[in-house]
Amino acid sequence: MKAQLKNIEIFLKSSHFYKGVKLTFAVVSPLVILSYLGLFEYSHPIVMGAFLNAPGDVPGSLKRKVNAILISTGLTMIITAIILLCKPYIPILLIALAIISFCVSLISVYGFRASMVSFSGLLAMVLAFAVQKETAHDIFIHVLLMGCGGLWYLLVSFLFRKLAPKKDEIQFLSDTLSLTSDYLKLRARLLTRRTKRQQLMQEAFILQNHINEKHETLRELLLLERKRSGRSYYDEKHLLILISAINIFELIEAKHLDYAEIDRLFADKKYLKASRKLNMVMSKHLKTLSEVLIQNHKVPDNDALLNALSKTKDNIAQYLEDIGLPKAREGALVLRNLYDYQEHIFEDITAIHRVMANVNEASKVSLKRQNKSPFLTLEEYRFNVITENLSFSSTLFRHSLRLTTALLFAFILGTLLDIQNTYWILLTLIVIMRPNYGLTKERSKDRTIGTLIGAAVAIGIVLLTQNVVVYSVLAIISLTLSFALIQQNYKSAAALITINIVFVYSLINPDAFQVIQYRVIDTLIGASIAVVANYTLWPSWEALNLKNVLVDALNKNRKYLLATQQLYYDKKENELSYKLARKEAFLAISNLNAAFQRLTQDPKSKQKEFQLIYGMVTLNQTMVSAIASIGSFIINHQTTPASKEFDALILKIASTLQVSCSILDNVDAIAEVHTMDIEKAKEKLLQTYHSLSKMRDEAIEKGETTLDIETLHHLQEAYLISNQLVWLKTLSDNLKKASLKYRKLL
Repeated sequence: MKAQLKNIEIFLKSSHFYKGVKLTFAVVSPLVILSYLGLFEYSHPIVMGAFLNAPGDVPGSLKRKVNAILISTGLTMIITAIILLCKPYIPILLIALAIISFCVSLISVYGFRASMVSFSGLLAMVLAFAVQKETAHDIFIHVLLMGCGGLWYLLVSFLFRKLAPKKDEIQFLSDTLSLTSDYLKLRARLLTRRTKRQQLMQEAFILQNHINEKHETLRELLLLERKRSGRSYYDEKHLLILISAINIFELIEAKHLDYAEIDRLFADKKYLKASRKLNMVMSKHLKTLSEVLIQNHKVPDNDALLNALSKTKDNIAQYLEDIGLPKAREGALVLRNLYDYQEHIFEDITAIHRVMANVNEASKVSLKRQNKSPFLTLEEYRFNVITENLSFSSTLFRHSLRLTTALLFAFILGTLLDIQNTYWILLTLIVIMRPNYGLTKERSKDRTIGTLIGAAVAIGIVLLTQNVVVYSVLAIISLTLSFALIQQNYKSAAALITINIVFVYSLINPDAFQVIQYRVIDTLIGASIAVVANYTLWPSWEALNLKNVLVDALNKNRKYLLATQQLYYDKKENELSYKLARKEAFLAISNLNAAFQRLTQDPKSKQKEFQLIYGMVTLNQTMVSAIASIGSFIINHQTTPASKEFDALILKIASTLQVSCSILDNVDAIAEVHTMDIEKAKEKLLQTYHSLSKMRDEAIEKGETTLDIETLHHLQEAYLISNQLVWLKTLSDNLKKASLKYRKLL
């Protein structure tokens, strides 16, 4: 019960619920005010205008939000006017329906915010069929009032932002910490779950994508807006939390271990349990901090963290004592490197803990103002972005054609069969249909189940009471909750939307059962058309669409590797360029993971060479983690000068990655000339570690059992750098072979 009450509290304090309240206020207040003033007949178009333009109100800078809502308002007014003027002339209406559907859906090429504006336009087109206006004067007044509704929503959005200006920031920070907590927990499971690693890796791909999406939104919220208006005390705090969260994410990525090697070194898993437990404890603490951010409660102490960290360090000493040197050296170095990364994660969690607890000086952020802009990923709104997508090679072009065809078919079918409320079928299509088959099928299932659940609940309530006041209250509550849950739980949102529609129509038409019947039938028809259209009309199967995403990931990994090489030369001079390359590599891997997730949702018959593609995704993921491991070690430790063998291997790996890109692009690659034998370079790097190990063995034989920190760091550096580079060389060679196989699919 206590946990359930906590979840309810978090939901009610979340920005999702706040957004639901905001939309409900924007929609209901014109009804109440105009009804009180005796102008109720004008409320419908104003409410419609407010409702239609809410989708463009997505988290981000105020300027972008205002621009999106204003553009959406203008677009919905124009589309509504066109549909209403064409309604008496069916042939012209069909042409208008086709042109609007295709052009408006293609706006999505400009990114997520644009896709929400696009959805508003499509929604306006569909809802225009429910409007009964015949004369040009009536249409003009209706459209003008819709525009007023859009501006009213903009005003409401601005006022709600003033009331809680940090609501979105806090929500995204909380979500980021929660997802990072889940990722830490998953990494702990990977350490010891030897039989479930492929399944866990696929879960990791999804988490990485979600975390990167949150980071991108937070960069816009915290950096772009502050670039214009300066930073407040709370901005400093939130920025520090973001920086620490990004550092934690990189450190987790950096410890993508060679699990085959781990299994070889630690046949007895008991020596891994302390490290696993530390990850679990840090995960739990991050989860608690994510909840405290929303609840605004007191920050808990971190005694459990300190205790787990101490036990992990003691575990290394116990391993050395049980196994004995020199046999234990390799395993001890693996445990020590793992402990170092966990210690750095602990420090970043402590930094978040301190800033949330308002510890003095905890929120001093060192990110320089002039260094912010390169970290922002800005959408390009040039017209040629549209023209570049006017081909069947574009997934969104095919989606636009598919959606247009499905809408035309549904409209003609509804007209010929004289289906009441045909626009409900069209509405189902624009809500359900997505560029890929898997997501469309999933949303179809969720919407159908949600609609049936909502219909069943509505029937039960209608049988219990016919009280108009009860219907009105339930309509308002269901509207608020549906929009609060629509991004979190679409099935529940669909059920609540159905309940809302039933009770709103019941206020107009006493026959609620007829409304429920039509709602269910139209949803089933729309969902069926959506799934069939996605499968048969210019389908977009991910197995054949991964090439560009793979090439981008390989290129970004290559640049990240070269930036890490420069970091080794001069940490202070090259740290910014390294972090930018890291950000680009992580985003590219995130896109690759998202594409692979879409592949897993395609029908089994369309998942060509699934294991090959999974292998390529895993190789890219492992590569970015290995590079992050080297970079993180360089940043957090004093290192020796880079050797010529180090440079030779780096250039060889970068060259192999470039060759892989050329293979996928089907162009001739220009091989780089290497002045050093790569095999000899590998041997020389490994020999550096073996020489240090031999010197340490001789010191032990002489009775020098105490290991000074400098020698330990030199041993760690030699072991990590040599092993990671040899591993990267193997990974790049395997990627080259896989690229040759994948090209045969194209």
